[in-house]
Amino acid sequence: MPRLKTQVNRSSHLFLPLSVLAILIIINLIKGADYFKITIVNGAFYGNIPNILFGASELVILSIGMTLVTAASRGQDISIGESGAISSAIFVQYVLRSGNVTLGTILVGFLISCVAGMIIGAFNGTLVSFFNVQPMVATLILFLGGRSIAFIIDGKVSPILANEISNRIGTVIPGVPIHTPIILTAVFIAVVAVVLKTTNLRLYVEAVGINPNAARLNGINPKKVIFLTFLIMGICAAVAGFIAVNKAGRHDSVNLLKFIMMDAILAVALGGNSLAGGKFSITGSVIGAYTIEVLNRTLLRLEVNPEAIKVFKAVFIIVLMIIAAPEVRVFAKRVLDKVKRPSRTTPYARQVD
Repeated sequence: MPRLKTQVNRSSHLFLPLSVLAILIIINLIKGADYFKITIVNGAFYGNIPNILFGASELVILSIGMTLVTAASRGQDISIGESGAISSAIFVQYVLRSGNVTLGTILVGFLISCVAGMIIGAFNGTLVSFFNVQPMVATLILFLGGRSIAFIIDGKVSPILANEISNRIGTVIPGVPIHTPIILTAVFIAVVAVVLKTTNLRLYVEAVGINPNAARLNGINPKKVIFLTFLIMGICAAVAGFIAVNKAGRHDSVNLLKFIMMDAILAVALGGNSLAGGKFSITGSVIGAYTIEVLNRTLLRLEVNPEAIKVFKAVFIIVLMIIAAPEVRVFAKRVLDKVKRPSRTTPYARQVD
């Protein structure tokens, strides 16, 4: 019975992002019946669906890390774009200074960037878990100064990744029809799913997010769990930065992953996760991230001015948050109960008459 209840709760969490995604798809189908059309160009898939999967790669990865941080610390990391910019700047500098660029060079550079991401995550995690600084305040430090650090690492220029391997990582590998960032994102999601399935990470994060004092009494160290989630967030930022810089073919410390933290937070909320921490759904956040990408492309397809997209997006977010509010759900349930009640009492009333 408890297992059935858990499955029902998870389904209800996914109702909002799936409903919004379905509405956006219907709007796109009305706009043009060829929405799902996929063409093959030079052996690779192209079309609306591949473009959405390709465009949302970084956001999906960052949304996963943001979900864990939110669930455990009851706050959000607003420096993920800057963390990605710093770690990817280190990756680019290592590749450019290595001389001959090989697959081994790229892999070593990627691992170094992940270590840099973990160091950044450790910095944020230490402030939050051991010094009890609010997550948004703690990460505000790098949010304000992170891009300056990345700019200095770049040597105050915008270095270009002019090599074939980086180009293939950011686009397609010859003979493989699916874009490489889509494959990397799928692999990352699979690794996270395996970790959550084979370890107690989900249990510990949810326990700390729901009640840290009760978690402590049960032998769980809340500080270590929160610190761990920020470490994971740092890795997510490094992976997202790695994909983004290979997509662009150059490192732009000013614009790389700029303001992506807002979309990541929205993806977490849209996925049915509480921003106050506790139970979480990685699946919901992933669907929420893809939904945001669909929303952005839908607005462009409807020929909305790019400058006005933020306004439409803000209105959309407000409507979603109102619909998802517990008070609205309770009110809707009461209305439905009142509608159903007369139909149940009518037969008995007739018998009494």
